[in-house]
Amino acid sequence: MFDRALDARIRMAAFECPGEQTSRHGDVLPRTILAEGFRIDGVYDDSFGADGLLLRYRYRGTDINHADNRGLRSAMERRLPLVYIHGLLPGKYLVTWPVYVVGDDPRNLVFSIAFDDAQHLGLPSENPQPMVNEEVDFARRAYITTAVRVRLHQRAFRERVLAAYEVQCAFCRLRHQELLDAAHIIPDVEPPGEPLIRNGLSLCTLHHAAFDRYFIGIRPDFTLEVRDDLRHEQDGPTLVHAIQGLHDSRIILPRRVDYRPGVELLEQRYERFRQAQSGVE
Repeated sequence: MFDRALDARIRMAAFECPGEQTSRHGDVLPRTILAEGFRIDGVYDDSFGADGLLLRYRYRGTDINHADNRGLRSAMERRLPLVYIHGLLPGKYLVTWPVYVVGDDPRNLVFSIAFDDAQHLGLPSENPQPMVNEEVDFARRAYITTAVRVRLHQRAFRERVLAAYEVQCAFCRLRHQELLDAAHIIPDVEPPGEPLIRNGLSLCTLHHAAFDRYFIGIRPDFTLEVRDDLRHEQDGPTLVHAIQGLHDSRIILPRRVDYRPGVELLEQRYERFRQAQSGVE
């Protein structure tokens, strides 16, 4: 017999575990931490639907009555919250909770998953059918799921770019991951600005800001160019060593050729750098 009160206590304990870990280590967790409290079987081929409002979660295998599939179906029927562990790349996971199974498609072997806010966990200990406003729930979950989709893409882009550059700044070789960002060569809001490694650079926070504000440009041959006025500016050692000293040096490139910055993307970006430079002269 299903004991809702016991189930609620177990789920709350499960939610507290990743919450504590993300407060310590950030929201991208390594497999070693998750393995202490979760069973992980690999990265699933999950994807968001065309509308971006729901996650399509693959069945475990092709047997619709597999124990895992039955468990998810039961969670859907009882409106129980779950934890979703999303594989960004091997050994790196983004943990998100609570999520709800809101649809079952046996023909295509997928469940529909909606993300929600922690304050709407809905774990009553006595009422087996909590009162819900389905229209309000759908609107809230659609909004949160859309935000999570963007967050997943951003985190995946960062982890893949940093891994391609062996976790170092492409300009100065700084290796402290906490101070590294994944910078876009062409902004992701523009058509060419896809979240692909070839459109990314691993940069420390200082050089990311300098690159975004066109203090520093990259020629299509991977050579750094510091804006003319900054090269002749008199200031402290940070400007001298961290900015001016980069002029005419080459960026660090990923070992894999297909991960290196796209030349056509660098050409577009360098032209913008030249235009920005002419605007301050």
